[in-house]
Amino acid sequence: MSSADVVGLDTDAVSRWFGTLGVDRVGTLTFDRIGLGQSNLTYLVQDQGGRRWVLRRPPFGHLLASAHDVAREARILSALEGTGVPTPRVFGLTDDPEVTDVPLLLMEFVDGQVVDRMSVAESLTPDRRRAIGLSLPDTLVKIHAVDLEQTGLIDLASHKPYARRQLKRWSGQWEMSKTRELPALDDLTRRLGDSVPEQRELTLVHGDFHLRNVITSADTGEVVAALDWELCTLGDPLADLGSLLAYWPEPGEKTGGDFPASTLEGFPSREEIAEVYLDATGRDPKVLGFWHVLGLWKLAVIAEGVMRRAQDEPQNRAAAGTPTADRIDEIVAKACDIAAQAGI
Repeated sequence: MSSADVVGLDTDAVSRWFGTLGVDRVGTLTFDRIGLGQSNLTYLVQDQGGRRWVLRRPPFGHLLASAHDVAREARILSALEGTGVPTPRVFGLTDDPEVTDVPLLLMEFVDGQVVDRMSVAESLTPDRRRAIGLSLPDTLVKIHAVDLEQTGLIDLASHKPYARRQLKRWSGQWEMSKTRELPALDDLTRRLGDSVPEQRELTLVHGDFHLRNVITSADTGEVVAALDWELCTLGDPLADLGSLLAYWPEPGEKTGGDFPASTLEGFPSREEIAEVYLDATGRDPKVLGFWHVLGLWKLAVIAEGVMRRAQDEPQNRAAAGTPTADRIDEIVAKACDIAAQAGI
């Protein structure tokens, strides 16, 4: 396949780089863009013997500072090898201008099922949906148990209180990427700033953990790989649980856009997911409302950024479709409802 056939890659140059990595391959390589990624772009690489790998690169166009850092993602994945966290193995990373104009990350292809489309979610039995849903908080338990000193990730990010860092970072992203004024979100930002709980511990935080960012076993539904570590940092572990709940609409809610998979029969409720995690970790359920609201707020900011990038650079449009202003408004409204229930 010639480089002209694959947007975003010089496949001839990438194939030559591949040959320097000591990875066994047969014949020429083919490259196909896969997945529903709205940020870093993902490609399936195959050789003529049927072997498969995954290649990642940042999106096209102007990038916000610190976003879409595949070199950082490579560091995290490499550090997690040998821990209890299910992740793909890293084979190579390059920013060599002879190969690419942006960093490229080559990693293992993990076989399994990705529940990233409604057609896939609908094809599952209720029992399988339940197994997948309950494996998500179990995987978060493993991520948050990572020994930061032993893995060398202790200096991955600031040790300052995480909620304040998140509010500052994503408020800044909002200002740089918003397509319109949204007073309800601005008000929610202020209320969150007034309600930050005390941080009592520091763990690895995935930063974008949800159903579409894992690969599950085709046999059991258990998570066999957690993906998309570009937002990973150090912080309060309950942030990840709040984010997962933000991505988990229940029947009758409209925050899921074109992917309301968790509303299907069999998937556990938000309460059940939280219970699995809190029972396993003993962490404080009283502050979870704050993190759920922060997760929805952050989801609205991210969705606005995706919408803006798709407007600015049509090449960034992915198969998942582009968020709409209506959906972002629904997310903000839901966040306000949860905030009211939590006394925020």
